[in-house]
Amino acid sequence: MAVLSAPRIVSARAEYEDSHTLARFLATGGNEALRKALTMHPEAVGAEVDAASLLGRGGAGFPAGRKWSMLRKSAISYLVVNGDESEPATFKDHFLVERDPHQLVEGVTIAAYALQVSQVFIFLRGEFALGLERVQQAVNDAYETGALGNKIFGSNFSLDVVVHPGAGAYICGEETSLIEALEGKRGFPRIKPPFFPAVTGLYGEPTVVNNVETMSNLPWIVLNGGAAFAALGQGRSTGTRLFALAGQVNRPGVYEIEMAKNTFRDLIFDPALGGGLAPGRSVKAIIPGGVSAPWFSPQQLDVPLGQDEVAEQGSMLGSGSVVVLDDSSCVVRAAWRITKFFSRESCGQCTPCREGSGWIERAMYRLEHGGGREEDLELLLDLCDNIAPGLTWPPQQTTICVLGPSIPSSVNSAITMFRDDFLAHVRHGGCPHD
Repeated sequence: MAVLSAPRIVSARAEYEDSHTLARFLATGGNEALRKALTMHPEAVGAEVDAASLLGRGGAGFPAGRKWSMLRKSAISYLVVNGDESEPATFKDHFLVERDPHQLVEGVTIAAYALQVSQVFIFLRGEFALGLERVQQAVNDAYETGALGNKIFGSNFSLDVVVHPGAGAYICGEETSLIEALEGKRGFPRIKPPFFPAVTGLYGEPTVVNNVETMSNLPWIVLNGGAAFAALGQGRSTGTRLFALAGQVNRPGVYEIEMAKNTFRDLIFDPALGGGLAPGRSVKAIIPGGVSAPWFSPQQLDVPLGQDEVAEQGSMLGSGSVVVLDDSSCVVRAAWRITKFFSRESCGQCTPCREGSGWIERAMYRLEHGGGREEDLELLLDLCDNIAPGLTWPPQQTTICVLGPSIPSSVNSAITMFRDDFLAHVRHGGCPHD
C-alpha cells in the first residue's frame, strides 16, 4: 500500500473549489512564508532551499539551491519561471497554475528575494488559457495587496513580474529556447557552453530558470525549514512530488505523494491514487517520466518513485508524467504517435533531430498502417542508433539540446520489449487490434 502520511506541500489548497482565489489563499496561510522570508537575509533563504535538497521538478532534476548558487554576480540578473509544459500526458504544472496561482506567485517572489533580482518573467504555455488568466489575476492581486511592486510589505525589496504566454512550441520548454522566445526570437536552443543561463541568459545577463512546481514548493520550505522538507522522501529524492498519472487506469489525475517511499505499483493500484486497471486487464508497459523516457515493463512496477532509483533502471522521472499501457494497447501505435509528436515539434536546427525524427516517423507509420516489412525493425533501430549512439540512457548528445537523442526512446523500448507485436503488424498487414 502507498505511504500517504506526508503533508501535501503544493496541492493542499486544491481540495477547495475556490483554491485559485485571493480570499482562499489568504485564509489558508498565503503570504506568511513571504513575510517570513523578507525578515531573513537573502542568503539564509537560499540556504534553506539548499538544505531542502529540492530537485528541480521540470525534468532534469538539477538541485534548485545549487542552480541558484551558480548565478554569476551582476548588477542585472533575471529569474525566469518555466511553465511551458508541453509534453504529451504531462499536466501537473497545468494543475498548479489553474488551482493555486497565488502559491506560485508567492514562491516566485521568495526566489527573487533570495536571488536579489528585481525582474521575473513567468513563461506559460499559450494554450493554458484558464491558467494564464488566473496567474495574471494572482499577479494583479499581489500588486494590489503589496506583495509585489515597490517595497514589498514595507521592506526594502522591490519586484516586477511579467506573465508571458508562449506560442505553443514544445521546444520552448528547453530553458535556452525559452529565453530566445522571451527575447522575441524563434525558439532555438542555444549552444552550452557558452550560453549557460546562469552566466549568459536573458538579454545576455545572468538568469535562473526554474519550473512552476519547483517555485510552488518554496513557501512551505521557508515556513517549515529545509530540514523538514529533506526529512521527507529518501536519498537525493527529498520531499513530495506531483505525478500526472494517465493512460489506462481507473483514476487518472494529479497526485502528490512522498518521493522514493512509494512505487509505481502504489501510484497505479492504490485505491486512493490510480485505483488500478479495468477488470481483467494487466499492465503491459509503463512510460515512467514523460514520453521521452525509456519504457518500463511490469517487472519494474516495484521500482521506487525516486530520481536515482528510476535512473538505475535505465529511465528517468523526467516531467512527472506516468503513462500506463494495459494489455489491450497497441505499442506500435503508441510509439508511432510519440515519434510523430517529436517530429512535428523538432525546431529543425540540428540534422539528426530534424531529419532522423521524420525518417523514424515514416517507418513507424508504414508499420502501423499496413506497409511494414520485417527489415523495418532493424532499419528503425539503426536510425535510432544514429541519433543516439549506443541507445543508452542517458543518451549520448548529438544535438544542441536533448530533444533529438530522446526521440529514439519510445521506438527502441517498444521494439526491444515487444518485437512480436511489430512482427504481427507486418504479417497482419496493419494493426491486429483494429
